[in-house]
Amino acid sequence: MTMITTTDDLTAACARLGQSSVLTVDTEFLRDSTFWPQLCLIQVAGDDFYCAIDTLAPKLDLAPFYELMRDEKILKVFHSARQDVEIFVHEMGGVPYPLFDTQVAAMVCGYGESVGYETLVNKLTGAKLDKAVRFTDWSKRPLSRRQIDYALGDVIHLRDVFAKLFAKLEQNGRGSWIDEEMAVLTDTATYRLHPEDAWRRLKPRSRNRRFLALVQALAEWRETEAQRKNVPRNRIVRDDIIMELAAHPPHTEDELGAIRGFSKRSAESKEGQSLLAAVARAEALPDSDLPEAEHEDRSVGNSPLSDLIKVLLKLRCQENGVAPKLVASSGDLELIAQGGHPEIAALHGWRYELFGRDAEAIREGRLGLAVRGGRLVILDIQDDGTAVTRA
Repeated sequence: MTMITTTDDLTAACARLGQSSVLTVDTEFLRDSTFWPQLCLIQVAGDDFYCAIDTLAPKLDLAPFYELMRDEKILKVFHSARQDVEIFVHEMGGVPYPLFDTQVAAMVCGYGESVGYETLVNKLTGAKLDKAVRFTDWSKRPLSRRQIDYALGDVIHLRDVFAKLFAKLEQNGRGSWIDEEMAVLTDTATYRLHPEDAWRRLKPRSRNRRFLALVQALAEWRETEAQRKNVPRNRIVRDDIIMELAAHPPHTEDELGAIRGFSKRSAESKEGQSLLAAVARAEALPDSDLPEAEHEDRSVGNSPLSDLIKVLLKLRCQENGVAPKLVASSGDLELIAQGGHPEIAALHGWRYELFGRDAEAIREGRLGLAVRGGRLVILDIQDDGTAVTRA
């Protein structure tokens, strides 16, 4: 049994899968025409059993599977888990726990940043995956045998990928290095969408706080409508129209209907009225409640130093076989360059030992970089100004 379409079969499969201490999980979904992902297929593999669950099968109750995902005695393994987990949070109201993400583990085991699944499988197992049906329409039924085999192949190979990465983490003692990332992935707050924060996605460059308040109100309105109707954001109104509305806010139905993307009918609709109300609320906000400008250029005056710290990050990560993305972001580098001791992950724990301490030292002139024999090396600057190449 590899394709499950009934609740009875699912219950039996979950009972068998529940005997494993580790399950590998993957999903196939569509998001082209909806706000929330449309779950089309779930693949899961245990020690000696695997199956695909047809989530679109009539009258199929996924409760047995969701109970399995909540079983804390079983480790759930995903590759690049965030989108899969987001679906489960929406569908079952919680995060599969405990959880292991092989993409994150690969990043601390020297396989680069955001390594793709196909590449990782090939490097760790030597297998080559059939990706011919990767971008298929998973909502169409019936699924072909090739589609099902492709989908199941992901979780079957993931068992071997997990085993090899787990062994590497045991060997290099870096298991705790990924704990912070797993904590983020298993926190339901990671997946909560707050309409009032939707404006930050637009990254408006203006520092006019009243304009930003209008962008915030309009983006919140759009987010709420998109969620309510379950359609993509741009199906409600495009990003550029949000900016145009904020720059030239409409106050009447006629003014709204004259803006591209709207009509007299849409301006008179319930949605049009709620948009105009959102504009009015933003314009009525007192100055003290206006949002602050985001995406400031923190690196003004520090750009060369930020670039130097970035080179150091790449060097230290290369020496230690860790993806730079997992150690520090570009924003972190800019904050370090500014001085002080900002509250960022790069200046705590294993990240500080690997990179943060040296980053502070290079900022303070106690460390330098040089080329020796065609390769970049770190120089420790002594109190008398002499430079000693670090071994």
